Amino acid sequence: MDLLIQLTLNGLFNGAHFALLAMGFALIFGTTGVVHFAYGPVYAVGAYAIWALAALAGLPFWAAVLLGIAFTAALGVSCYLFIYRPFEISGSPPFVVLVASLGLFIVMKNLIGIVFGTGVKTVDSVAYDVHFVGNAFFTTVQLGQVAAALLVGCGIALFLRASRYGKAIRAMADNREMATVIGIDTTRLSILVFALGSAVSAVAGALVLLRDGLNPNMGFGAVFVAFVAVIVGGVGSLRGAVIAAFLLAFVQSLGMWQIPTEWQNTIVFVVLFGFLLARPSGIVRRA
Repeated sequence: MDLLIQLTLNGLFNGAHFALLAMGFALIFGTTGVVHFAYGPVYAVGAYAIWALAALAGLPFWAAVLLGIAFTAALGVSCYLFIYRPFEISGSPPFVVLVASLGLFIVMKNLIGIVFGTGVKTVDSVAYDVHFVGNAFFTTVQLGQVAAALLVGCGIALFLRASRYGKAIRAMADNREMATVIGIDTTRLSILVFALGSAVSAVAGALVLLRDGLNPNMGFGAVFVAFVAVIVGGVGSLRGAVIAAFLLAFVQSLGMWQIPTEWQNTIVFVVLFGFLLARPSGIVRRA
């Protein structure tokens, strides 16, 4: 029973982490149509920036997080303006942009290893408590992941429903050509969603820095889970992406009850294939 409680808790906390990543990726992909595989390295670079500001520059962790979020948002916007936007202007087909994003993924991942080394990076200046439920346990950082997922999710939902820019983003996600016809500046909105989506990834990066530490390969797992969550949840639906993120986390975690840990990614692929066969439009179908 204790093992089942621990696996359920792990599913909840990993689901919150996956949900943060999926929301940022879904916001960019659902609005611009760009399959931003470099989202993973952007998330990793943001987390490394927070580590450098806290561990090397000696800033308070909260200040490092705020600066790291701003830096990551700027990095995401740079990816759009300097890599993807030129292809949009030239009218390149989507697979060209996809190849460009994969190339950017590889370049950024290798640069992280060159600049920061391959060792695990941690921050020792932040203390946190450990709580127990029977013999199962969780930390304050993991509770912070759930709180962050709730706050970010509610914030994005409120922004999309109530603000002028949010409504324009929804219109662009529904039909980009029609949005252009009625006078919506789609380039400005693309910049905005790249900034927002990348900033959300930095929040996830800050928390995983405290929970697990950083390594140069962390970006692959992040974009892999985020991409699968968006497909399973239904492209264009943030709610679907969040539901799928928790579903993947619980299936992954509870699967460890009987399946070895090294099969975690295989479980995610099985879920993806199952949904593509049974429900190609995802959990939440767009109207």
